[in-house]
Amino acid sequence: MVQFVDKQKASATLSLSGETLKRYRLQGEWIEGIHWVRINSRCVRYNLELIQDWFHNRHDPKAHMRAIEVYQSSLLSNQKKSTRKT
Repeated sequence: MVQFVDKQKASATLSLSGETLKRYRLQGEWIEGIHWVRINSRCVRYNLELIQDWFHNRHDPKAHMRAIEVYQSSLLSNQKKSTRKT
């Protein structure tokens, strides 16, 4: 299950400082809407599952892209809609 967490939880889980999280975001290492989302101008949430995958597959971008594709296909917005009429 996809879990988006706040900066404190992400820092603790990933053993990274808040500044390092911000640097990865601002340098474009992580994709907005995939690895992190902006709730408002002061609130960011991080996708722990994909960020952990990114760390494991940093040197194999194709493997990480497969993880992103799996994540995207699991989103409700990408689910097939039933056209059955009752």
